[in-house]
Amino acid sequence: MEKPSFYHAIKIDYDKCIGCTHCMTVCPTQAIRVVQGKAHLNPSRCIDCGECFRVCPTFAYSVMHDNMEMLNKFKTRIALVPGVFFGQFPDHVLVSQVYQAMKQLGFTHIFEIEGGVELLKDKFNRMLTSEEIEKPLISSFCPSIVRLIQVRFPGLIGNIAPLIAPADISAIYYRKKLADSGVDPKETGIFYVTPCAAKIAAFKSPVGDEVSALDGVINLNFLFNKVYHLIIQGNVIEDGSDSEMPFELPDEKSIRWSLTNGEAKHISGRALCIDGIKNVIEFLEKIENEEVSNIDFLELRACDESCAGGILTAENRFLTVERLNKRARRNGQLIRDNSLFTAISFADKAPYLIDRLVLPQKIEPRSMVLDEDMVKAMQKLKKSRSLMCFLPAIDCGACGAPTCQALAEDIVSQKANLSHCIFMQRQMEKHHKLSSDHAFKIIEKVWGASRLDKDCTKKGAKYETN
Repeated sequence: MEKPSFYHAIKIDYDKCIGCTHCMTVCPTQAIRVVQGKAHLNPSRCIDCGECFRVCPTFAYSVMHDNMEMLNKFKTRIALVPGVFFGQFPDHVLVSQVYQAMKQLGFTHIFEIEGGVELLKDKFNRMLTSEEIEKPLISSFCPSIVRLIQVRFPGLIGNIAPLIAPADISAIYYRKKLADSGVDPKETGIFYVTPCAAKIAAFKSPVGDEVSALDGVINLNFLFNKVYHLIIQGNVIEDGSDSEMPFELPDEKSIRWSLTNGEAKHISGRALCIDGIKNVIEFLEKIENEEVSNIDFLELRACDESCAGGILTAENRFLTVERLNKRARRNGQLIRDNSLFTAISFADKAPYLIDRLVLPQKIEPRSMVLDEDMVKAMQKLKKSRSLMCFLPAIDCGACGAPTCQALAEDIVSQKANLSHCIFMQRQMEKHHKLSSDHAFKIIEKVWGASRLDKDCTKKGAKYETN
């Protein structure tokens, strides 16, 4: 049966794209090519990590998210908020003000998602005692990492912990809580506020499940600006207290869960935390090549400083981490010193969630092999290695592919020609196998018909307009 395509939250505005190759260079799965002077995404390779979004100088990349108007479909509207959302606000902004502003924007309930991390922590540690578990056990918290392994490291699929995300745990819990209190589930909409594009993609096409427990996903940056605008305009009353705060608070462990070392520090055994997509790839290559061993657990996050560095965050990631650590200590103190406050935890009040933690379906690989037929794939690999004897291996990107190796693979997959390499063009012209006119047409095919025309308004030129 044909595998369904990934949903992708990352989109390209071709009117803004200038084909500068910034995105093509940083893409960790080589999913981007330049054709006719525009960047093009290969949907089977894209993992929605957002590195292209992060580096694009013309803001040609955007993230598709659900519109706030979706709230109008539901009578009861719950915002599932990650801890990093509160880390976007300056210290003088109270949590109560954020709650009030969100209610003004249409939400009836606000709930912080990290209440289920106690269940996940216990489940991780129980899994690590099982002889059936492949080690290192890899956290499934970051959907970009799950997709990265599916696409680029399919041999490590079995190492991924097949557990649902904290947002889904909270959605299941809160929907049932409201239903038990008499709220009609059909009139209840649950929306997750996301700091990254990958979690939007994970909601639209869940890995290891048929459907998400959520009803929509809201861009964190978009919502932050809406909320902060209400606060700074004086539309939210500041009474000097957190009177709007619930009595159940996320504790120190929960608040730090989405930050680097948030999971690993609670694991029994040897656990490592690695953030930044390049660092993750480098380490997974070591695991794949058996260069490191005796590791029980890996916390892998695509973004630097984990969710604090997500592409949809509004604030500097280091300031966010500092604020979250302050809030973690504050909440911890409140829970310890004030009997009115308790930690959000589903371990005791929702034991039914323990049986819902495991993904119902197996995570399947989506490898970057050159052909589904293994014999043909090996033949193409052999041919691409032969082509590398001729290509210069300087990875200039002038061919529209990120590396010479990528061009060789495109050639054997009949998506490009050897003449796309400008160095091979010179060789072919020298031996009268390619005319200058034909070589110029090849350049135009990759970079567009007017790319080599004089233009003093482009970036870096004397009349720059960008």
